[in-house]
Amino acid sequence: MDIKIYSRSPFLRVHSKVKVVLLSVYIFWVVNIESTQASPNLTKYNNTPSNNEYITTQRNETPTNELFHWEDYSVLATMLAVSCGIGVFYGYCGEKQTTGDDFLLGGSSMGTFPMALSLGASFITAIELLGNPAEMYMAGAQFWMICVAFVLVVPIASQLYLPVFMRLRLTSCYEYLEIRFCKSVRVYASTLYMMQMVLYTAVAVYAPALALSDVTGLNTYLAVSLVYIVCIFYASQGGMKAVIMTDSFQSAVLLGSLAAVLSMGARKAGGLDAVWDYAKRTERFHFFDMNPDPTVRHSFWSVVVGGTMYWLSMFCANQASVQKYLSVERIAQARVALWVSAVGLIAVYSVNFATGAVLAAHYADCDPIQARIINASDRLLPLYVVRELGAARGIPGFFVAGIFAASLGTVASALNSLAAIACQDLFTGLLGITLPENKGAVIAKWVCLACGAISFALVFAVERLGPVLQLALSFNGMAGGVSLGLFSLGMLFPWTNAKGAVTGGVFGLLVVVAAGGGAQFVQLPLPRLPVSTDGCPASYNLTTLMTANPTENRGESVFWLFRVSYLWYAGLGCFATLLAGLITSVVTGVTDPSHVPIDLISPPVITFLNSLPTKFKKALRVPTRFGCERRRSSSVRPPSVADDKDTRRRRRLSELAGGVFYSDTPLTRGCDNPALALDPEKPPPDDCTHHSFTLEPTSSPSCPQTSTC
Repeated sequence: MDIKIYSRSPFLRVHSKVKVVLLSVYIFWVVNIESTQASPNLTKYNNTPSNNEYITTQRNETPTNELFHWEDYSVLATMLAVSCGIGVFYGYCGEKQTTGDDFLLGGSSMGTFPMALSLGASFITAIELLGNPAEMYMAGAQFWMICVAFVLVVPIASQLYLPVFMRLRLTSCYEYLEIRFCKSVRVYASTLYMMQMVLYTAVAVYAPALALSDVTGLNTYLAVSLVYIVCIFYASQGGMKAVIMTDSFQSAVLLGSLAAVLSMGARKAGGLDAVWDYAKRTERFHFFDMNPDPTVRHSFWSVVVGGTMYWLSMFCANQASVQKYLSVERIAQARVALWVSAVGLIAVYSVNFATGAVLAAHYADCDPIQARIINASDRLLPLYVVRELGAARGIPGFFVAGIFAASLGTVASALNSLAAIACQDLFTGLLGITLPENKGAVIAKWVCLACGAISFALVFAVERLGPVLQLALSFNGMAGGVSLGLFSLGMLFPWTNAKGAVTGGVFGLLVVVAAGGGAQFVQLPLPRLPVSTDGCPASYNLTTLMTANPTENRGESVFWLFRVSYLWYAGLGCFATLLAGLITSVVTGVTDPSHVPIDLISPPVITFLNSLPTKFKKALRVPTRFGCERRRSSSVRPPSVADDKDTRRRRRLSELAGGVFYSDTPLTRGCDNPALALDPEKPPPDDCTHHSFTLEPTSSPSCPQTSTC
């Protein structure tokens, strides 16, 4: 039974679910304080499968209850409470959410700047926040060149892919694949995405929680449980509006914590000039390793080119990103948000790598890994914060709050997108269940909660995974590259048919799974720069864990595909999908471009095809004026009362982006295709029975209702 406490102000009404979340925060606080007081020493065990050494307890370690104080717990609890409060406001006090689009897309009424912050926050995971400083410490600044990829990705995404999504206004981006190809491709891609995100969110929460636990003494499973409880609460109650606004707040916490750590660390190290000087002397500032060998883990080409393909898959073939685009009204807003998010990502990565340079300068004479103080590089930053900056009460808590904020942003966006996929692709697309409009928000809430529970359950299955940064990026690249290839086949190559899409998707996944799985199996050593333990106290149990020449691969006998850098996985999956898809389409008979609705093709592709000479157009079966006909707009058939709220909104916003997707009820290939400006009053062409596809059931028996592979 729900219990509510009423006050004079409607904003002070507290639901019983809020009590549960607040109680969880309190329990987390009390249990951690008691556990730290009961455990005066930090005992470290090796959780990395590839390293079987036992990490001994250091006698001179500072007691945990002197590292994390009540001020730190208060800062962390405040961040979590504010996040819950935003969910309460949009779930119970704000505008009532009734339809699925209200809950999943925020009614397409969000502001540009909050959406941009949310878009960036969904990509800044706690894994990156802990992994990037460690990367600078271990191997140098080559990976910082990923910032160049951010700049390259935005114009490509804005011009090639974004216009299609904004014109179609489909809640699930994978619905495009059914309209363009067939239902099998849609179900395949959406299932792949669900597997990708459920596993990735589990890794993205567990890995940093484990790192924090080893250094600060925070209970790992309590931390993970709290993140999921808070995130599931505000994501399932407030929907996309709560996710975006909470991400905006958490972005401020994240940036503030990173800036505080960098400024205090640089001052402690003698200023940024001293930090830069040490980084130069130790050859950490190398940005242009031009080795074209794809097996080099981080080179200019793997980071910039491979990184561009990876981030293209995240920005252009990821449901969480597309959902954020559709939460605003106009395509211009989405384009501005892309640039803002790219700038934010560059800022975060730059601060992260500068912090890594501070770590390198501080631990110049005593490497904590070889001194066996910690057992993995992702513990470096938490160790530094609690040991060196912990004297400033609240700073460790502020830092942990920033890490938690990154985890919350990643999980919240994932849960909202998984709810959209489940409602649109599984219930409606696969099972044929029509969800009532007035119950859409309620159903989406329960689905979001269920997805969160499944992801939380998987946390307990990821304990023995390999290097977390590389694994998480590798898995995203594997699935994301294949999805990018499928969308590219549809939007950039109008000749691709359904058989080609199916073949390409399967082949691309097999290739990247072979590469990624083989790499995890052989476990090649990661390169690192020379370090010193000359300044370590004699009581430390010193050891040499690194190879004499860490840049050298462990034997050239390992198959080259298993040695390919993980940054190439997205490009490898995309290229394999495109190659197999195009070859299969040519062998089985290409699709006539004139039979593809114009809104399903990227506008620059249409412009390019129209610029070709006539003889090339004939060879490619491209109409003389491909896509140039002035088609009817929905002003001919204005929204009627019979149309539901979501459909009326989609039609209006589609027109704002220049689309005609919702101009007429039937959307077909070759019959009354609005892309061809054909008049439905005239008899359809003879090949109608071979190319038709309808969005809504019609009574006409002359054309099949769905396309098949």
